[in-house]
Amino acid sequence: MDLYTEALSRFEDVYGRAANCGVAEPSAFTLATADADGRPSARTVLLKHFDQRGFVFYTNLHSRKAVELQANPRAALCFFWLPLGEQVHVEGIAAQVPDDEADAYWRTRDRESQIGAWASLQSEPLQDRATLERRVQQFESEYDGQDVPRPPHWSGFCLVPHRIEFWCSGANRLHERAEYRKAKEEWSKTLLFP
Repeated sequence: MDLYTEALSRFEDVYGRAANCGVAEPSAFTLATADADGRPSARTVLLKHFDQRGFVFYTNLHSRKAVELQANPRAALCFFWLPLGEQVHVEGIAAQVPDDEADAYWRTRDRESQIGAWASLQSEPLQDRATLERRVQQFESEYDGQDVPRPPHWSGFCLVPHRIEFWCSGANRLHERAEYRKAKEEWSKTLLFP
């Protein structure tokens, strides 16, 4: 097994343990991005899929995160599962997923979430809650009795990793850390001091 496959297998294991131990949202992670000038921002996002390509999440393409990723595709993810005492840090380059992949995921979303994606002008100023509710009603009427198409401003990103670190809490702050890093086309594995 190559080291990248080993890292993904290790992620799959800890992710599965988080899901099975009652963590409320095991797919939640902090996504850190930066704009073209290097000003950082972070928010919680939900992982929808991971595979050999990387880690996939979906968003409104007008959101701050999407705008920043389009200007500066370098990003980091941090999963933290307190009941397990484990974290996984992932750094890499994000790229928008192909339309057919976004379409396939869109079709798995519930209708209310699809309508919400049309109704929300994400990150834009909102005069009051009633304005959003009117927009929801507008799109419910517009798509009444038919499938809701994927908006052109909604898609996904795949973060292709070049670094994955596993952190396990240890007694007396003697935590275990293992770093998988890609340099050129080769992956290496290094243990790190806590």
